[in-house]
Amino acid sequence: MARVNPAQFIQQVRAETAKVVWPTRRETLLTTVMVFVMAAVAAIFFFFVDWLLGLGVDVILTSRF
Repeated sequence: MARVNPAQFIQQVRAETAKVVWPTRRETLLTTVMVFVMAAVAAIFFFFVDWLLGLGVDVILTSRF
């Protein structure tokens, strides 16, 4: 691997940072809201799956043979 002096490294970092396309405030807000919505949907889904599995285990464990 080629060695680069610190000044060249900083110059390269600035050049690469200039190429980054930063999201707008609206895009950031929209994706944040979508993350919260998807987390809520996942939480509700797993709540009901857990509840149904609990009912199933309860039925199995409380049944008399």
